[in-house]
Amino acid sequence: MFDFLKRKEFAEITRLNNELLAEKNRVKELQNTQQENSNKIESLIIELGSLKPYAEIRDIEREKKRVQEELSKEKDYYNGQIENYNKIVSDKKQEITSLRQEIDILNDEILLQTYGIYTPLYDFQKLEDYKERLYEIRDLEKQLIRDKEASISSINWLVDGSLSKGQAQTNQQIKQMIRNFNIECDLLINKVKFNNIEAYIHKIRHTAEIINKLNDKSGISISNKYVDLKIEELRVAYEYAKKKQEEKDRIAEIRRIQKEEERVRMELEEARKDIVKEQSHYNNALKDIMDRINSESSVEMEYLLARKNEIEKHLNELDQELKDIDYREANKRAGYVYIISNIGSFGENVYKIGMTRRLNPMERVDELGDASVPFKFDVHALIFSDDAPTLETALHHAFEDKKVNMVNARR
Repeated sequence: MFDFLKRKEFAEITRLNNELLAEKNRVKELQNTQQENSNKIESLIIELGSLKPYAEIRDIEREKKRVQEELSKEKDYYNGQIENYNKIVSDKKQEITSLRQEIDILNDEILLQTYGIYTPLYDFQKLEDYKERLYEIRDLEKQLIRDKEASISSINWLVDGSLSKGQAQTNQQIKQMIRNFNIECDLLINKVKFNNIEAYIHKIRHTAEIINKLNDKSGISISNKYVDLKIEELRVAYEYAKKKQEEKDRIAEIRRIQKEEERVRMELEEARKDIVKEQSHYNNALKDIMDRINSESSVEMEYLLARKNEIEKHLNELDQELKDIDYREANKRAGYVYIISNIGSFGENVYKIGMTRRLNPMERVDELGDASVPFKFDVHALIFSDDAPTLETALHHAFEDKKVNMVNARR
């Protein structure tokens, strides 16, 4: 669409340049004609001077004066024409400059949109506040229409000699004009996104200008106050949709975290059961070894003692694992920060920084590879932290200027 707008404006500039060249050629022709007339004056003066010996001087002077007056009038006429064409040339130049400025503004807006730059009009905390403001703006638009301030009418027309019929026809035209403008604005409002809002604001203004030009001869136009309200409606509609999506993402994130915490809780519970069960087996084995040490001969004592040390070492490891589980249950923020990539899905030099509290962080990485992309992720780092969410946030902030997801700030 942006390319279409630019091509259209470039075509308009080309047409205006051609008209400008034609007007310049016309000015040149007029100047040549003026020069030719000046030459005629000089020629006539010379000719009249040569007649003095053969005619009455009074008649010659009278003819000379008449010719000079006619040539003076013709000169004034051509000077006026040149002045008019120079004004046309100046107007065309200004129109070309204006169109070029619009193209520059549009290019700049498109560039900023590619970086996701948008300055909010409001900063409401609640979703309902945006919705309420949207209703208020639409009520203001309706009020402008009721008060006949949505449009401007500068000409009182007579239809069949009747002023009231002329006013009725004007009202009908205004109604159609506002209706067309509203339809165009509604289409834009329903499709507005973070990467096109500034272009859509420009398009609303441009649409109003086009409609006003089409109705210029009728003396009616859309008021700036009504256009500004439509632009504000566009902004609020975008911010409302954005806030709504943010709220949806926030709820989804809370649910994901709750689901993750429940999974971690079940994992820790299962791990505790397995460790307790394993401890029971090794304690029974240790008791059996101790009974044999107390009853067997010294021939097997070396083996039994070695076996006893192995079992005690393993029991110590199980005790440490239980302490780790106790720590993970007590410290809800402990976990792993992972840094992964997927060249097959996202290309080179694109990395995902995430966090998981699972006992085995690779389960989360494998889960991501199974659910969202057709290729497995490559793991570049697994970092255990007592406060994994804070570490993840710090890394996201450190690489804020490198992020590629301009839609969802939480990812």
